[in-house]
Amino acid sequence: MTSKGIFSRPGPPPRLPTSSSTGSGFGLASGSGYETPMDIEGMPWPDAPLSAPAGGRPTVRPAAAFGGARALRRTTDLEAGRGVLGRRGSQSPPPPPPPALAASASARLRGLNGGNSDDRRFRGVHLPAESLNGAVMRARETGREVGWRDRIGCFQWTWFTITMATGGIANALHSIPYRSEWLTGIGLAFFFLNLFLFTIICVMLALRFYLRPGSLVDSFTDQWESLFISAIVVSIGTILITITQYGVPHTGPWLLSLAEALFWVYIGTSALVSAGLYLTIWSTQVFPIHTMTPVWVFPAYPLLLSAPFGSNLISAAGRAGRPDGINTIPIALAAITVQGMGFLISLLICAAFLYRLMTQKLPRDHQRPGVFISIGPSAFSAAGLVQLGSLSPSIFPVDFMGTQHVAHILRLQAYMAGLWLWGLSIWFFLVSVGSLWKYLRPESKGKLPFQMTWFSFVFPNTALVTATEALGTAFSSNGLHIFGCALMGCLVLVWMLVFTKMLRCLWRRELLWPKGND
Repeated sequence: MTSKGIFSRPGPPPRLPTSSSTGSGFGLASGSGYETPMDIEGMPWPDAPLSAPAGGRPTVRPAAAFGGARALRRTTDLEAGRGVLGRRGSQSPPPPPPPALAASASARLRGLNGGNSDDRRFRGVHLPAESLNGAVMRARETGREVGWRDRIGCFQWTWFTITMATGGIANALHSIPYRSEWLTGIGLAFFFLNLFLFTIICVMLALRFYLRPGSLVDSFTDQWESLFISAIVVSIGTILITITQYGVPHTGPWLLSLAEALFWVYIGTSALVSAGLYLTIWSTQVFPIHTMTPVWVFPAYPLLLSAPFGSNLISAAGRAGRPDGINTIPIALAAITVQGMGFLISLLICAAFLYRLMTQKLPRDHQRPGVFISIGPSAFSAAGLVQLGSLSPSIFPVDFMGTQHVAHILRLQAYMAGLWLWGLSIWFFLVSVGSLWKYLRPESKGKLPFQMTWFSFVFPNTALVTATEALGTAFSSNGLHIFGCALMGCLVLVWMLVFTKMLRCLWRRELLWPKGND
């Protein structure tokens, strides 16, 4: 039998010896002495894995039977007691595989993972191993170093957490009540750095999708990466908020009108993206409760910037001397509506997170940074409601909806609701910091591996700063102002540490570097 006959789709399945052995180098499963063509040197084979039913006769099963190309894995799938092909010592070992078979399999593997194979049977099969493991295999077999194409192939949506955190720092610095030129200068530095980083990440992701055909679609069905697709929308939201803070009061009316139009675009986009991402995830993924973290909230995060965006837009119009230049009432009502939508969705998911904590303990080490995401929903909502409440006299007329003093009533309600939500965010902040206590103890042997989710140490807490400062202004509390400033200083320090750690991991090839299957 030729190698072409073995790997061709048409025709009957190949026959292999039924006895077991070890050390042949080409076996079906650990301990069986055979290894399917789908698992040569640890690499998944996308065509047809072999299994052996009772009787010891291997058959070819389609990849769809294993849950798709991503679920291909080593298996014996014996139908009689999950045994192996024979027992060790029960039969004589089979002869080694023909050299042509091993050579053909190795050549086909190299062609699939980075070679110039034009085999049409393997087109359209997009595996994580095709970019990451394929680079490792080529480097291992040919001695070639991993190139820039392979590193770009490792770019993911999670990199937008950098711009979320950087834009959040610029936003929180603007909320500090003690204004000075140097503080404004630092805020502007973070604002322009955020624009630069956002542009770089967009370019790198576009290159990844261009160099790795099919990776864009795969990102929507990946169990981890799909949760962070909304990070690009959140990054755009932080950029728009900082534009209203640092740009609108110092430019002409054209930027105010543009910001108003972009507000409505953002409101509609955030609602569609959030609903679309959750529908995609619910249709393609299964998340067991023991893996639950607040990262599940992330597709709803774009909705949580609606009230902060609306309040900053209305405030910027007043500071620019053009309070009548925008439609304040529709903006305020739409911002509250979408903000409530995002908060309620997040609250339901956070309730599931508390159930997970009660039944499964704290998340694993690499999931601990994601616990800080639980701070964001209540903190952003508190900040947006309190800011809108403080602006209610300039938003609503005196006799709005036929009620006298409606602005003062709405302001009081906003302040009380803001206090409730701020208290909830403080509780989640204490829980999140406490979950890291084991890594701060000197005798601790736990290790917190770096991931891009480390920037969640920063971004949700920037909302806590803005909410604290807004409440401090509402109640004329110097204590809240001082607490907000102290927290702001800590966040800037944490951002610098995390950003430095990221650069160090890039230099040490711990980020944007292909890794084997975990």
